[in-house]
Amino acid sequence: MTELSKTGSPNRQYWLLKADPETFSIDDLWNAPGRTTHWDGVRNFQARNFMREMKKGDLAFFYHSGGSDPGIVGITEIVREAYPDPTALDPKHPYFDPRSKGGESTWSMVDVRGLERFSQPVKLSEMRNRPELAGMPLLVKGNRLSVQKVGAAEWNAVLAMAKESKGASLGPSEPGTSTPEPGFSG
Repeated sequence: MTELSKTGSPNRQYWLLKADPETFSIDDLWNAPGRTTHWDGVRNFQARNFMREMKKGDLAFFYHSGGSDPGIVGITEIVREAYPDPTALDPKHPYFDPRSKGGESTWSMVDVRGLERFSQPVKLSEMRNRPELAGMPLLVKGNRLSVQKVGAAEWNAVLAMAKESKGASLGPSEPGTSTPEPGFSG
C-alpha cells in the first residue's frame, strides 16, 4: 500500500464517488492527462451539496457501480474544489438540465486525480459482511447517491480489506497498479 492509504486522518474528509465503469472507469481516469479530470454530471441535490463540502486534499474511493460484482477499485484526491458544472447548460450534452437557465448552472463538479488503483476490487458483497462497515452509507438499503461521505473508521476498514486481498499495489500505470505522484505526502 502506498503512503496515502495507510490510515485515515482526523484533519481530512473522506468520500466515495460512484461511476458506472461502462460510462467512466478507473482506467479512463488513469488514461486522462495527469490522471486528472472533472467529476461532472451529478444531478442530485444532496450529492451536489456533498461535492460542495469537498476540500482540496480530501480523498475519495473510486467505486465501480455497474456489473455483476460492484466494488471500490481505487483512491482519488480532490484537486479542485466545487465549481459550476457547465454540462448542465449544454442542450447537446447527456447531462443537460433544462432547469439551469440564464447561463448559470445550479450544479457543481470537482476535479479529481487518480492516486491509487487496486489490483483487486474491494467488493460490495465482501463489505456487506463486515460489521465495522454496517453504518457506511454505501451499505444502507436505499442509499443510491453517487457521492457519499465516508467516515475515517470506515475508510480504514476498507483499506484493511484492500490490504488483506492484496488489493493495492505499486507499479507503472498499467491496469491494476498505481504509482503515486512525485512529492505526494498523503
